Amino acid sequence: MHNFSRRAVLGGLMTAGAIRGHAERTPVRIGVLTDMTGLYSDSVGPGSVAAARLAAEDAGGSVPGRAVEVLSADNQNKADIGSAIARQWYDRDGVGMVVGLDNSAVALAVEQVAKERNGIVVAIAVSTNDFTGKFCMPTALSWNYDSYALTHGVARALVARGLDSWFFLTVDFAFGSALEGSATEAVISAGGKVLGSARHPIDAGDFSSYLVAAKASGAKVIALASGGSDMTNAVKQASEFGIVRGGQTMVPLLCNLSDIHSLGLAAAQGITLMTSFDWGRTEQTRAWSQRFFNLRHAMPTMNHAAVYSAVSHYLRAVATTGTTDSAAVVANMRATVVKDIFADNGRIRPDGRLVHDMYLVRVKQPAESHGPWDYEEILQTVPGSKAFRPEADAGCPLGKT
Repeated sequence: MHNFSRRAVLGGLMTAGAIRGHAERTPVRIGVLTDMTGLYSDSVGPGSVAAARLAAEDAGGSVPGRAVEVLSADNQNKADIGSAIARQWYDRDGVGMVVGLDNSAVALAVEQVAKERNGIVVAIAVSTNDFTGKFCMPTALSWNYDSYALTHGVARALVARGLDSWFFLTVDFAFGSALEGSATEAVISAGGKVLGSARHPIDAGDFSSYLVAAKASGAKVIALASGGSDMTNAVKQASEFGIVRGGQTMVPLLCNLSDIHSLGLAAAQGITLMTSFDWGRTEQTRAWSQRFFNLRHAMPTMNHAAVYSAVSHYLRAVATTGTTDSAAVVANMRATVVKDIFADNGRIRPDGRLVHDMYLVRVKQPAESHGPWDYEEILQTVPGSKAFRPEADAGCPLGKT
């Protein structure tokens, strides 16, 4: 049995007549399928549910004649559990869009369920390029990053600075493989070389043997193809091994604001990474992030901002088309520019990839920070056209139409 939590999100007070009007029609239901309790839960999890609720609130709690409901469930980072929940949501609960997924194996499994059920699915924290590549489909969208976007900008920048030999510590499942593969491609194309890699299980805990191998390689860069507590534990233990003091550079290929907060600036300072969202970038992002903070007592990660954007865009499409029919809604989503706190001028390609700017950031030193959560300095804006894999290389038949 799976535990589900359902939250009806209704904005403002409604008269009895209005409530009866809403009851006469099936609510618009959105399912947030995420890691609620595992090693990625700080960067997605309950914060993703809160972001979806903010999007529903900003839509007025309803679209014409229909209330909006946000459902949530824990995918436990398991493909079979994620696909079972999605199947139940589409079949029994009338969910129009499943958003989140947050794990490559879960994402690919749910994408196939959505294909069978003609449902809309939006991946957020999913690194595999295959989601919008060989497994692409008309109602599947990828909103945040993929392994190409996370790795190519960092690799090019660091190789150009002379950090041209790399060693990978890679979590041993599809997510890690995708990151290592894309980063290897980027390093080599920039003129660097890869000296080796070591694979570790998810939630490894002890990274000592892997770090010994990485240190012994003599690589200038030790890249962490992992995320969540795997990444933060590796950084902490690398500090204990004196790897950075010895002259090697630690580069997490996926690092969220919540990870930096967990590490603290003393341990995280100097890390260079790619992100799609910086909460302090504009007046608009600061205002929205403060609303999120009031709910969660933490600033949003890029994943939380992406969930808000995807749900908002979906609800606008439902309101515009007057239906939750998947084909009609996705057609409107694809035809409409995404302009909000997450994307300045985002456009959905035929393969389902939302193309938006990415940001190369450096983690500040403690003395540079102006207060809690002020951790990142934007070094460079990477335009969406350069941040993501070219559409011609995606391998999606939809991109050829």
